[in-house]
Amino acid sequence: MQARREVVEPFPGPKAERSIGSLFSDLARETSLLFRQEVALAKAEAAEKVAQLGVGAGLVAAGGVVAFAGLLALLAAAVLGLSKVVEPWLAALIVGVVVLIVGGALAWIGKNRLTADNLTPRRTIRSLQDDAAWAKEQVR
Repeated sequence: MQARREVVEPFPGPKAERSIGSLFSDLARETSLLFRQEVALAKAEAAEKVAQLGVGAGLVAAGGVVAFAGLLALLAAAVLGLSKVVEPWLAALIVGVVVLIVGGALAWIGKNRLTADNLTPRRTIRSLQDDAAWAKEQVR
């Protein structure tokens, strides 16, 4: 997705002969241009973040399916091995409880690490802060 770029002329030097109407016209034009550029930056950054999220989610899902198959085989081996020491039903119960505890702990840790911070459009926020600082400086 290509963002439309507009050619921005450098700010004209201070001229005593510029009228108030001309200054307000320039201000309106430049404010509109700045707003469009900030919106375009936000859109581009959001699209980039969504694409990264989609690829990452697909890889996590594929890895999860393969790992789950391996985990099932290992759990079956654990039940069979433990059934040599205790009754088979008790071996399955012990392995099941241990797996539930480990799974619950992993789910709790994962839930606590999920944040929206990774999706924050940092460049757009930084650019808006810079623009606000510049505007305050120009008012002085």
